[in-house]
Amino acid sequence: MASIPPCTTRRGWSRPRQSRAACANDGMTGGYKVERLAWRDHVLAEIPLPRGVLRVTLGLGSGLARAPGDPPDRLWAIGDRGPNLKIKAAVEDYGLDHLKRLQDIDGAKVMPLPDVGPTIAELRITQTAIEFVRAIPLLRSDGRPLSGLPLPGGGEAEMEPTFDLQGTLRRADGGADTEGLAVLADGSFWAAEEYGPSLMKVAPDGTVTARWVPEGVTGDCDPPLSPVLPAIATRRRLNRGFESVAVSADGAWLYAALQSPLAHPDKGAGESARHARIWKLDAATGVVVGQYLYPFDRPGSFERDRKASDVKRRDLKICELNWIGHDRLLVLERISRTAKIYRVELTGHQTPPVHLDIETQPALEAMDPDDFAGVGVWPLAKTLIFSTDEALDIAPDLEGMAVMSDRELILVNDNDFGIGGVETAFFRVTFDAPVLA
Repeated sequence: MASIPPCTTRRGWSRPRQSRAACANDGMTGGYKVERLAWRDHVLAEIPLPRGVLRVTLGLGSGLARAPGDPPDRLWAIGDRGPNLKIKAAVEDYGLDHLKRLQDIDGAKVMPLPDVGPTIAELRITQTAIEFVRAIPLLRSDGRPLSGLPLPGGGEAEMEPTFDLQGTLRRADGGADTEGLAVLADGSFWAAEEYGPSLMKVAPDGTVTARWVPEGVTGDCDPPLSPVLPAIATRRRLNRGFESVAVSADGAWLYAALQSPLAHPDKGAGESARHARIWKLDAATGVVVGQYLYPFDRPGSFERDRKASDVKRRDLKICELNWIGHDRLLVLERISRTAKIYRVELTGHQTPPVHLDIETQPALEAMDPDDFAGVGVWPLAKTLIFSTDEALDIAPDLEGMAVMSDRELILVNDNDFGIGGVETAFFRVTFDAPVLA
């Protein structure tokens, strides 16, 4: 059994490793066990390319969720937009030299299977394995699958230009880059996605019935876009929109996290800011009823990442939220190789509503954290319950997390559809004592 000392911090700047004893004085230490659960990736396609075969597998590690009342062996997962390659990888790894002309286009991606889009998967958990039950592709109202292509654009939000294997630009058609999933007791879903960024209500059969976007985001989409969210979300960094969503047990409240600091008032602020925004929303109307600042740890405290590369603030991300009680969340914070799971209490940390207004200056992202108290802003306090720096067998790129009980979590990595040869890996973490209280 391994041991990890939970540590509560006010600003979110983790104390260095040599301070473990001081953290342990909180009296919250405990043991845990980590098990890798057996899983076999499902092959979607094998595409011959100049430098080998591009093997594409099912992607389902962007988010995990459970519904109230679900049987103990049921789990839900969601993948992102679909298989995609950065231009550099397409050229250097697969020999697609004709795509070199696209290398200087910011955010450009290649989608080798553009008809494979966002999909929810139902899974079954056994004592030693995760089993695939069924796939539920996200659908438009007319039954056509929702694509993984960007929104047509609008407002301040930048979109990633997407090309096929021949280098032809694919027309933006109101698709989604899904990254988070929540399940309701009636079998319907909420999905969070990065392009809009948007929150989507999804029927049990996968039909998207509503899509909330920030004010100013427009486009001819199915279903029609509902601009009910604050316009400030359009300042999300490219490919750093809504990364996670959670729902209260009664379905009345949603909690959504922007993956990284907003590029607000400019990109420089998004690169250097130390906090991401978490929103609490009325699930019936989309009105944001609370905004909270989640403080990131120091980049150098992510030890596996620090040893592998020169990490910076811009690399920090929120990759998952789980609801664990009234205004209480588990947050998965990571760079790449290291992931940390924190417990946060939202009560008493709501920012003044004026900071939801895109016109408010100075923007929170541009402020020094030492000045927050002067404007009535109190970043969330964080209690660390788990770090993969203490469990080196856990795979990098964790994006999915599900609470199975007050002492058991399921974690999963994002395999990026297997394009880089990465396999999906599920892990069960069982604690000696409850960790959610």
